[in-house]
Amino acid sequence: MARRNDHTREQLIALTLNTVKDFLDENSYHELSLRKIANMIGYVPSTLVNVFGNYNLLLLHVVAQTLDELAQEATEVVASSDDYKTALYQLAHCYHDFAQKHPHRWQLIFEHNMNGETLPEWQAQRIDNMTGMLEQLLRVLGPERNEDEVLKASRVLWSGVHGITLLSVDDKFFAADPIDGKELIDNLLTNYLINW
Repeated sequence: MARRNDHTREQLIALTLNTVKDFLDENSYHELSLRKIANMIGYVPSTLVNVFGNYNLLLLHVVAQTLDELAQEATEVVASSDDYKTALYQLAHCYHDFAQKHPHRWQLIFEHNMNGETLPEWQAQRIDNMTGMLEQLLRVLGPERNEDEVLKASRVLWSGVHGITLLSVDDKFFAADPIDGKELIDNLLTNYLINW
């Protein structure tokens, strides 16, 4: 076992989060526990509790880093788009592709539960940043729309893209021939934007 002074607090946080993310490259978070993570990094579980507060918050930090990575990719995709409509499609494709590349981490984002605890502000801000990117594109594409309409449209589109992505990642389309999730996303966006 590593001694408490083998790593600084910052090093221990980085070691823990990187170890969990590496584990999630191949395995579901359902296979994790505080004890298992502690064993993987050579510490006792109580050390992780001292650093993160509890197991739930440790996983929330993994979710935060995953959202940061998704936000970085999404920002780059939107910034490199030729126009706002293309940016909307590419943002949706980015979401789908990220989930395909990191299915276990993506699953953790949406299955993580605060179990009655208040979501920390640092996490709520990350979620707001992601939904804000979509809302901003819709504001430009529908300048005559009010904020309530933009908010509702963003949630409809996000829900649709999320549902398609979920079915795509889990291969649950139940069709004889393979279905491309991104084609379904394009269909959804095209038909929605006709009336937008």
